[in-house]
Amino acid sequence: MSIREDICDGVATVVMDNPPVNALNIGDAYEVARLLGCYRENLEVRAVVLTAEGHGFCAGVDIVEMQELPGHEGIVEANRSCAEAFRAVYECAVPVIAAVNGHCLGSGIGLVGSADVVVAAEGATFGLPEVDNGALGAATHLMRLVPVQRARWMLYSCERATAEELHNYGSVLRVVADDQLTAEASELASVIAEKDPTVIRAAKASLNAIEPVEMADSYRLEQGYTFELNLLGLGDRARDAFLRGERDQAPTAD
Repeated sequence: MSIREDICDGVATVVMDNPPVNALNIGDAYEVARLLGCYRENLEVRAVVLTAEGHGFCAGVDIVEMQELPGHEGIVEANRSCAEAFRAVYECAVPVIAAVNGHCLGSGIGLVGSADVVVAAEGATFGLPEVDNGALGAATHLMRLVPVQRARWMLYSCERATAEELHNYGSVLRVVADDQLTAEASELASVIAEKDPTVIRAAKASLNAIEPVEMADSYRLEQGYTFELNLLGLGDRARDAFLRGERDQAPTAD
């Protein structure tokens, strides 16, 4: 398991650590969902920091794992586990602060776009390489980070946006030096942790209730198109080309 948790002074820090690019495998996605789901009953936790070790926050799902599983098991379980992880971040009983370094791609966008607050390291990049990978998904979450037409271009082109650009939109609260990211996220979490916990939990629930888009349903609708593309063979073709090195193997996993 590449997920670890630490709870201190009312703040739960959940760290993803799966070198070299922090691809989110099926088991780890379910573990993120499990941990964040537990905070509904764990009243000690008043805020969460979701972050990652290494050179990037998340490169997307683990394409190697997906292609090694038999039949359609890889795509089905990757989609199910991502849906559970994104839902757990969004529906976590307390606010979740995403602290993003390096690359944030594919399912990384799903996690960050589900969070309450986002801070990022200078030069961090955000993108959806889904089209290049014969898949769709997390545009729902991207549209919480960038304006609609920008999100559409990012999906069609697979072009990335920078942390500085997202800061200008207001979706990234602060951009800091990489070595200050953890401290910045912890400071923000401590501000929340000092508030009345019952009021904060009610505030989180109320904000979710007035959200104009039903996140989980919208994302699952997107995934329906991914299933269709996979049945047509386009998903497997794109992922196999990636693994054969026929496309740039920089961290642009789905």
